[in-house]
Amino acid sequence: MAEKTKDETQTTTNEAKDVTQATATETQDETTSPTHLENDQTPQPERSSSCSSNSSHRSSPSHIDASQRSELVRLATAFTQTGHASGAQVQSCSLLDPIDYSPELDPSHTDFDVSAWLRRFIEQLQQQGITYRRTGVAFRHLDVYGSGAALQLQSTVGSVLLTPLRLPELIRARRKKEPRHILHGTLLRALTGELHGLKLGEEASVHFTGIPLDRMRKEFRGEIVYNQEVDKHFAHLTVGQTLEFAAAARTPSSRIQGMSRRKLSEHVARVVMTVFGLSHTYNTKVGSDFVRGVSGGERKRVSIAEMVVAGSPLAAWDNSTRGLDSATAFKFVQSLRMTCDLASQTNLVAIYQASQAIYDLFDKATVLYQGRQIYFGPASQARRFFEDQGWHCPPRQTTGDFLTAVTNPSERRARPGMEDRVPRTPAEFETYWRESPDYQALKEDLDEYEERTLGGENVRETMAEFRQQTEAFRAPHRLRPRSPYTIGVGLQLTLNMRRAYQRIRGDMSAKVAQICSDIFMALIIGSLFYNTPNATVGFYSKGAVLFMAVLMNALTAISEISGLYEQRPVVEKQRSYAFYHPATEALAGVVADIPIRFVTSACFNLIVYFLSNLWRSAGQFFLYYMVVFMTIFVMSAVFRTLAAATKTISQAMAFAGIMVLALVMYTGFAIRVPQMHPWLSWIRWINPIFYAFEILVANEFHGHRYPCSSLIPNYSPPEGNSFICAITGAVAGETTVSGDSFIMADYRYSWSHVWRNYGILWAFLIAFLVLYLFTIEINSSSTSTAEALVFPRSHVPPHLKPDYKESSSEKGPALDGEAIIAERSTNDDQVNALPPQTDLFTWRHVIYDIEIKGKGRRLLDHVDGWVKPGTLTALMGVSGAGKTTLLDVLAQRTTMGVITGDMLVNGKPLDASFQRKTGYVQQQGLHLHLQGGIS
Repeated sequence: MAEKTKDETQTTTNEAKDVTQATATETQDETTSPTHLENDQTPQPERSSSCSSNSSHRSSPSHIDASQRSELVRLATAFTQTGHASGAQVQSCSLLDPIDYSPELDPSHTDFDVSAWLRRFIEQLQQQGITYRRTGVAFRHLDVYGSGAALQLQSTVGSVLLTPLRLPELIRARRKKEPRHILHGTLLRALTGELHGLKLGEEASVHFTGIPLDRMRKEFRGEIVYNQEVDKHFAHLTVGQTLEFAAAARTPSSRIQGMSRRKLSEHVARVVMTVFGLSHTYNTKVGSDFVRGVSGGERKRVSIAEMVVAGSPLAAWDNSTRGLDSATAFKFVQSLRMTCDLASQTNLVAIYQASQAIYDLFDKATVLYQGRQIYFGPASQARRFFEDQGWHCPPRQTTGDFLTAVTNPSERRARPGMEDRVPRTPAEFETYWRESPDYQALKEDLDEYEERTLGGENVRETMAEFRQQTEAFRAPHRLRPRSPYTIGVGLQLTLNMRRAYQRIRGDMSAKVAQICSDIFMALIIGSLFYNTPNATVGFYSKGAVLFMAVLMNALTAISEISGLYEQRPVVEKQRSYAFYHPATEALAGVVADIPIRFVTSACFNLIVYFLSNLWRSAGQFFLYYMVVFMTIFVMSAVFRTLAAATKTISQAMAFAGIMVLALVMYTGFAIRVPQMHPWLSWIRWINPIFYAFEILVANEFHGHRYPCSSLIPNYSPPEGNSFICAITGAVAGETTVSGDSFIMADYRYSWSHVWRNYGILWAFLIAFLVLYLFTIEINSSSTSTAEALVFPRSHVPPHLKPDYKESSSEKGPALDGEAIIAERSTNDDQVNALPPQTDLFTWRHVIYDIEIKGKGRRLLDHVDGWVKPGTLTALMGVSGAGKTTLLDVLAQRTTMGVITGDMLVNGKPLDASFQRKTGYVQQQGLHLHLQGGIS
């Protein structure tokens, strides 16, 4: 892999060894997709021919259409006017200095050039002492390993029972290192340190201009970032809120034109949204697989824009063009080309189905075949390299498709006369590559580069320079030395609190539903214990209602587990971008919950308290409410800590189930303290609900005498000391019972423990809160193992079975694509055909309107069409055009908005069974997870 900066050339190579994927999870298309590497500057002079096709694509304004151009002009004008309005010095801060005035820098001039304006913007950053960091990556002998057996089978009841008999086998599998295919995603994750259960080989060497990978991850985490293939965002935030948060988290400490941090971050977010065509989605929710928001292509652009805003000098993009139309994909790659040319950034891109225009933008390309590297070098020379091997490239086939086809036996074609000379297996391809002059030249460049950069003095100089450039972005005196973050902990907490309230406001329906549910449950419990009498007959009813109240308040916090796991992938991603400490986001979530919890608990406890006729005095009510409110947060901290300490939600819920059982049994109501078994009675001392329940019971009964409802013997009138009340704690000869005596005799509770217990609750809260913040900081990742495919025991592929042996035909030469196609056509089994379909589906004047922030928006406007059996209809359009929305409407899968128009089957309106009869494959793949792996 080769990277080149202005001052030095960095040439790297990937000497991927013979590796085998542990579980063969990826398809053939994925394993053979070429990983393109985009350099930050032009290649070496002797390879200048590789850039000849790039010159026409590097004119950055060419990929911005009229609407985006007008929006950028508006933003540039506002930015310049803001600078002047803030009193900035014209000579030092204005983008339009009178001395070097140029029409292309004037947003109001007809010759305004967006590219030139962006260049000037970067110059202004440099004048403020902000220098864009530059780095490249070099690596040798890159092997990636995963632990465990190569074949993973789904567990069954029988396999679990026989586990003790297979302990030696399990131990050997645990210790054995299984090499894993270095696919494009694995390669990018390895280079950026996002291993997640994978391990690098002992001889692997990865460094960034001399800085080792481990040092880079520790001190400069946000400077090498990895954009995942799967989009992970907070679904209920709008696109504008998502990108403004990212910009604010990475806004440098220096100011440009006197703008405040918030104004500058908003402006940067707006510019990036315009460049990627997202301006119209500013107030639209990002959405997810379950929450309606922007389209899949637009969500992918949000992920791209978020990473661009991070401003990292080295970025790895894993299949970031998935879900994008060809025009948007080209704009994305051309935007990366602009960041390389203007900001000297380095971009590594894994891409599917790259058009020739996209491919020509890259400087370098590498091709992987089942974990083996079979080419690395100038992108313009890749076609020539494989044609020299003997493969035929059709005249109209793009280079990207040709590189993919070479590694796919069903697609590649050998040139006439070369059928017996071309390599067939991955090992043969690798051997040819290692013996080629291109590989030898690459090794020489790498040796020369490492000789310059890996010397002791050179490494120290590089570290000092890179650290100085990074610290120019950071907030002074607010971060510890060598911290990878840009802003201080206080500002991180402020940003996360603001975002937490934005998330609550974006999902207000969930909070309203929670309040309605609490009111409903309160009415049920209050009606069960309605108007309990203030007499001995109501003692056990009062204890029961207090027990139900404290449990309902405490155990509703178990929902924190699912909420934490829902946001955990986003926090993990943004931690890798060095946006904030995970602990600051966790603390912000706890603080933001205070007013929400106050409202929901008030709705529940007011109804329960007064319907059940608990003691109606101000002091006792507010003590009751203070204790249950405290209990909510104590148990919230307990369940948050449990979620933070586990890796999967199934693990957390399993522990939570056992914990809830112990908490309920040893609260002191179901089993009174005198009846608790000595062996397990200690559980009550570590049970926060036990202390809260004792406070509530003592608060209700302290200082009151209750009339006796049943005397023994029941004579009238009672005389002397010959009678006693039929309740625990009664005194012979008295017609009233002291509440304090009752709770001491029945519960072993005392009023003297109230404030002691309240202090213990505070201790529980502080201890679990600190433990939660510590745990989430060191265990923020959602998984510790690599993704793997789990096979049912009755459906194991033959080639993965331990006793599998290759047949003589399988050991022979691999077939060409034509031979494979011919063989498949002759071996196709006869299948029973489905009965012919005769129904016609038509739609006329279909309109779909939704409401966003009180304003109507039309997603479909008078759409007509029809389909008939035996035909294939394609829906064409750019990303965000409404293709998925139209399918949702036609398949009756919408859950919001207003739909008008006619949809008919054989001329008749759709009935209720149409949705059940219609098969619909969504853009997102929704499956159940098995054993924490991939379903």
